[in-house]
Parts: sequence; structure tokens; C-alpha cells
Amino acid sequence: MLLSALESGWADPARLHHEGRTARLLLDNARAVLAEGLGVRPDELFLTASGTAAIHSGLLAVAAARRRVGEVVVQSAVEHSAVLHAAAKAGTAAEVGVDSLGHLDQDAFKTEVQKPGVALAALQTANHEVGTRQPITWAAEVCAEAGVPLFVDGAASVGHDVVPAGWSALTASAHKWGGPAGVGLLAVRKGTRLAPAWPVDEREDGLSPGHPNVPSVLAAAAALQARMSEAAELDKQHRAWIDELRHRVAAEIPDVEVVGDPDDRLPHVLTFSCLYVDGEALVTALDAEGFSVSSGSACTASTLRPSHVLAAMGVLTHGNVRVSLSRTSTYDEVDRFASVLPGLVGRIRAEVGM
Repeated sequence: MLLSALESGWADPARLHHEGRTARLLLDNARAVLAEGLGVRPDELFLTASGTAAIHSGLLAVAAARRRVGEVVVQSAVEHSAVLHAAAKAGTAAEVGVDSLGHLDQDAFKTEVQKPGVALAALQTANHEVGTRQPITWAAEVCAEAGVPLFVDGAASVGHDVVPAGWSALTASAHKWGGPAGVGLLAVRKGTRLAPAWPVDEREDGLSPGHPNVPSVLAAAAALQARMSEAAELDKQHRAWIDELRHRVAAEIPDVEVVGDPDDRLPHVLTFSCLYVDGEALVTALDAEGFSVSSGSACTASTLRPSHVLAAMGVLTHGNVRVSLSRTSTYDEVDRFASVLPGLVGRIRAEVGM
């Protein structure tokens, strides 16, 4: 889809010449498909250059429109860093803690939302590092009672899990479901007031500067449509494989902590922390074995800070590895991962004298 769209969707869709009209038709079709995937109307969906851009523009626009009410943004302690940065820019952040599995402190969240001066509340559908789901339906009801918009980061869930309704604004990122990088989605329900952070023009109601990358948007729509058609089968498969990995990692490696809720979670994500193991060293060792994984708690040279998510949960932050299954993952790969992991962990520990 991407390659074919490059032939006919390269023009500015706001122009009236033939190429522009063709690009606009393709863009409208893609927007309709993406909107259907999110359960919104096409005119409620705005396209951005990334999921991060969607969060920044959307959260700031909702907060700015509520400036007369207040400048407080209620947020969970485990939100994506893009949400935390946008909330800090929007006003004063009121952070709500989580338990050791990553679940929101619901009593504290409700108390904060009901306080005067709250511009909006931000809560992710599920955590991008540990997979734990959050109570979006409940939070939406609490926010509705308080007259506060609920801003939801759905990037970890869209294309992989059911996204509960009730939110005011939702963001997602195409590369999370197998689409191309560089396409973000911002869905805003009718009735939610917005005040875009930059000058409003005819493109995306001022929520994203410049015209969308039409070929990439078309590819993102095709990928989401394909992913949704196989979601039930893949999610069942992935959940079973992750369950097996959780059990084998905990049983076969000493001094390891598998984090996140074992049941109320995304189907395709697993995170574990190994004591006496450097996360970056383990990622590098696994890469040499053909496995591309992430380390959510690696103290990198640029930040020297562990994962704020794991720290908020009060779990082990050192030697952390995050595994995400894709549609092309196979059981043989999962089985081999579980087989080589104990030896790699043992080797790294031996190298540091443990």
C-alpha cells in the first residue's frame, strides 16, 4: 500500500489540481478506515507526525481550552514520558501513584479529579512497559461526574487490545500495530473544547502543522485494518505464549522479578528484571542471538536514570528487559528465547563476579 500510494498520493491534499484531489480522496478514505478502527467519526480524527506529536498537541490543546477552569493536570505516575512532559508544559501536574502491579490508586485519582482547578485528567489504556491495564471506563465516569475531560494514551493498546469508551481524547501511533513510523492519531470527541498550540489553518484544524504524509497514512490504515481482522486469533496466541514465558523466566532464572499484572494486561508484552545484571548488557547479548528486545530500566549514558514506571511501582529497576511479540513472532522463537535466556543471564552475572 505504501509503495503504490507513493505513485498517486504524493501531492498536497489541500490543492485543487488533479494530483491534489487524488491525494485528498486517498486521505479521506484512509481517515475513514482509521476512524472506524478507533470507533470514532472521521471528523473526530486528526493526523499527526507521530504518537508523541499527537500527545503533545492534543493534551496542550485540551488544557489550553480549560485555562479559565484551572491548570492542574491529574496523571498517573506511570504515564508515557510524552504525557509527563506535556502535562508539565500545560500547567501543574498532580501525580497519582500505582501499586506494585502498576494499577492506578483509584481513591487518590478520584480525590484529585474532584478538586477545583483541574483542567484535565490523563490516563493510559495500558502501560507500555509492563502491560498492566488501567480502569478507563471507571475513570471516564469519575471525570464525567466532575466535568473534567479524560485524555487517554492508547498507543500500547490500539491494534492489540480493546480500548474502552468514555474518553474525551485518545492518541495512538501507527508503528505499534505494524504501520509505518511517522503517523500518529489524535481522536477528539465532539463537545471537547480545543485551543491548538499553534496557528490554526485548513489542515487538521491546527492540531498538526503541515499536510499529512498521505502514503504513510494509507499504509497505516491498511495495517490497522489487517491487524484488526486477525486480532482475536493473534491475541489468544500471544497471551498463551507470554503466559509460558512468564512461568519459564520465573522458574528457570534465580533472582528475577517478572513485573506487571499477570492477568489484567496486554496480551503481547512481558517485562522482567534480573538482579545483578545490567539491562543494556542483556539486550546486547540477546541481540547477538537474534532477539530484538528493549530495556525499559537501562541507565543509559544520556540519562543515567532508571525507568520511572518501574520506580513508581516499587519493583526492581536494574537488569530490566521488555519483550513485545509481533504478528510475525513464532512459538519456536519464543521457545528458543526462553531456552537461551538463563545461560546469558548466568554469563553476565559471572562476568561481574556474581
